[in-house]
Parts: sequence; structure tokens; C-alpha cells
Amino acid sequence: MVTCQDEKSQIKNKDKAFKVLKARLYDLEMQKQQDEIAGQRKSQVGSGDRSERIRTYNFPQGRVSDHRIGLTLYKLEQFLDGDIDEVVDALITNDQAEKMKAF
Repeated sequence: MVTCQDEKSQIKNKDKAFKVLKARLYDLEMQKQQDEIAGQRKSQVGSGDRSERIRTYNFPQGRVSDHRIGLTLYKLEQFLDGDIDEVVDALITNDQAEKMKAF
């Protein structure tokens, strides 16, 4: 709610009040968007704790484990040589499944 009594004319007061109202609504929407973006960023950044590991490379067993999606491959040498298609495909599938859950 906005009131304005600066001018003698009711029309000028109405115009001023609408400008103030537009500015307040714009600021409110901008704040909502910034809060949403900040929330998304905060969810993407971890604490750096060791328990938040993404991937483990176990050389004695020749194993690669991706802890985000629970995938374990016993192809460490091939993975290090660049054959990462299997992991990438699993990550894409997992990401698409999470996006479908959101809808």
C-alpha cells in the first residue's frame, strides 16, 4: 500500500504513488530472485569435509568409485587413460532423473 500527498493535484499524487509502488514491487521481485540464486549456490558448495568426497581412486584394487551416484567400476587404468564415458553417462542419467523428480 502506498500513499502520496506531496502535490496539490490528485493526479500527480496518484502518478507518484504508482511509481513508488512499482519500485517497491520491483525490489521485492529482485530480492526473491537473489535469494533463490543464493540458495542454489549454497546447495552446490560443500563444507570441504572429507565425508563429502566425490570420487575415490583405489589403485591396489583397480577401482574407481563415484560416491554421488553410487557407481563403482573396476577399470581404473582405462579411466585414467580417458575412457570416462561410462561414468559420464551414469552422471547424465542421474541428473536427468533428479530433474524429473523436481517436476
